[in-house]
Formats: sequence, structure tokens, C-alpha cells
Amino acid sequence: MTRILSEFSEIRANYTLALVDIWGCVHNGQNIYPAAEAALRAFRDSGGCVVLVTNSPRPRNGVQAQLDQLGLSREAYDGIATSGDAAQAGMLMGAVGRRVWHLGPEKDNGFFTNLPDWAADHPPIERVPYDEAEGIVCTGPFSELDETPEDYRGRFLSAKVRGLKLLCANPDIVVDYGETRIYCAGALAQLYDQMGGESFYFGKPHPPIYDLARRVAAETGLKISDDRTIAIGDGIQTDIKGGMVEGIDTLFITGGLASTEFGPDTQNPDPALLDAWLEQEAIHPTYAMGRLR
Repeated sequence: MTRILSEFSEIRANYTLALVDIWGCVHNGQNIYPAAEAALRAFRDSGGCVVLVTNSPRPRNGVQAQLDQLGLSREAYDGIATSGDAAQAGMLMGAVGRRVWHLGPEKDNGFFTNLPDWAADHPPIERVPYDEAEGIVCTGPFSELDETPEDYRGRFLSAKVRGLKLLCANPDIVVDYGETRIYCAGALAQLYDQMGGESFYFGKPHPPIYDLARRVAAETGLKISDDRTIAIGDGIQTDIKGGMVEGIDTLFITGGLASTEFGPDTQNPDPALLDAWLEQEAIHPTYAMGRLR
């Protein structure tokens, strides 16, 4: 049975490491949630370590720049692990070839240019037109605000016939940008898989990003222990499923992507509605809370 919390402080003494989703938990794409920021700062003040774990296709310094712009205090976290960093490593190792077509908006160009130092030890990755590509690197739709996966069905059919593999740099299906729901790279990769193509995933709920998050935490000098680690997020099939597969406790933020499922009070989910929905999803988090606070 999932226990509903009023505040994170009810359980924070049980943990030394929190792996915290960003979009939907810490901000909504446009504004920081002050209560969430305060909760993370309080956890760190009590001796805890916070690693922000995001399916953003951007490298960590790009995500940090975005958080700075939104106004999140750096006192709220110790480090950042991104799907972009994990996927970059896969790309540089040649997961989909070395001549790749980039499917994604221009804002994600840093995925190819903002490379780790060790990239110099590997043959370069070349971005080429679709007709010349050995594989696809997908960071999202070209136009996030008005395109859907179906807009790419024709191109994906051609890619499947050519045997191109797709590297998905962001396994999220959708996120809410303020009040607008937009599709992510995960939705495109999902369609490609359904059409018979082959996709590789590096973010939540897949193991590479958790390995990266643990390494980021270890850089702080923290002695890592799974029984003292909690995963926090609003994605039941990403944040929560991923944490459960890793064998760690989970805190489901109900006021994010699935907020309309649990009654009119976003801050306080209806227990009966929550239990029924979780039963339908066949995923049972350790804890749940309306908004991180």
C-alpha cells in the first residue's frame, strides 16, 4: 500500500540520497516550485545529497544553465545526471553509427558540440542529412509545440526499410510546458519501435542514467547505499518504474503529469482514486505526495 505524505520531512531522515526528477517536480518548464526548492534545501541541510535526474537530452551544464535562468538555487542540489549525458556516451561509442541524422530542435545542438573531454579519444560523430545517415539521434520533434509522433510516420517507415537504428536521448513520452503538453523523444522512439524499427534508450527508467546518477553522488564523497536512497518523480513509467527496478524506495508526485487523475485538489490526492489508478498501472510506489514540499 502506497503511503500518502503531506511533506517530505516526514521521511527524509530515512535517506541520505535523493534522486529527483526536475520537470514536473521542481519546475513546470516556466517557473520553479518554491516549496519543492525549500524541501530539497532542507534535505541537504539535514545531511542529505540531492542529485537531479532528468530525461533532458541536454548535457548537465546545459540543464544547469536552464535551472539558473529559471532561478533555482544551487543550494538545492549537489549534482545533475541527464539522459543527454548517458545518451552522449552511447553515441560516442558508436551505438547508431558515426554518420547520424539529428531529429530534434536546434536548441538541442549542444548534444553534439558540448562533448566530454574523453570524446577526443574516439572517432568523431558527423551530423549528416537523412539520406546519408547510418543512424538517427532523436532529441525530440523538430517543432515541440505543434508536432506529434504521427508527423514522422512516413520518415520512420523509410528509416526502418533502410535498417537505421534510433538513439533516443529522452525517453519521456510527454511533459507539460506550463499549461501545454508537448511530445518528447520517447514518443517518437515508441512509434519507431511499434513500426518495427530498433531504438536505444539511455534515460529513465533504463539502467544507464541510474549508474550515472550514482557516480555523480559518489563525487560528493557520499557513501552510497540503496536502502538509504529514494527516487522522486511524477512519471509513473519513468521515475517510479525506474526506481523500483533499481530496488530503491520511490516517491510519486501526483500533481505532475497525472494530476487530473486524483481529484480536484492537486496538493492532496484522493486516496481511493490514487489506489485504483496505481492498480491499473500495476506500479506501487513506496510513497505519494501531491506536490514536492
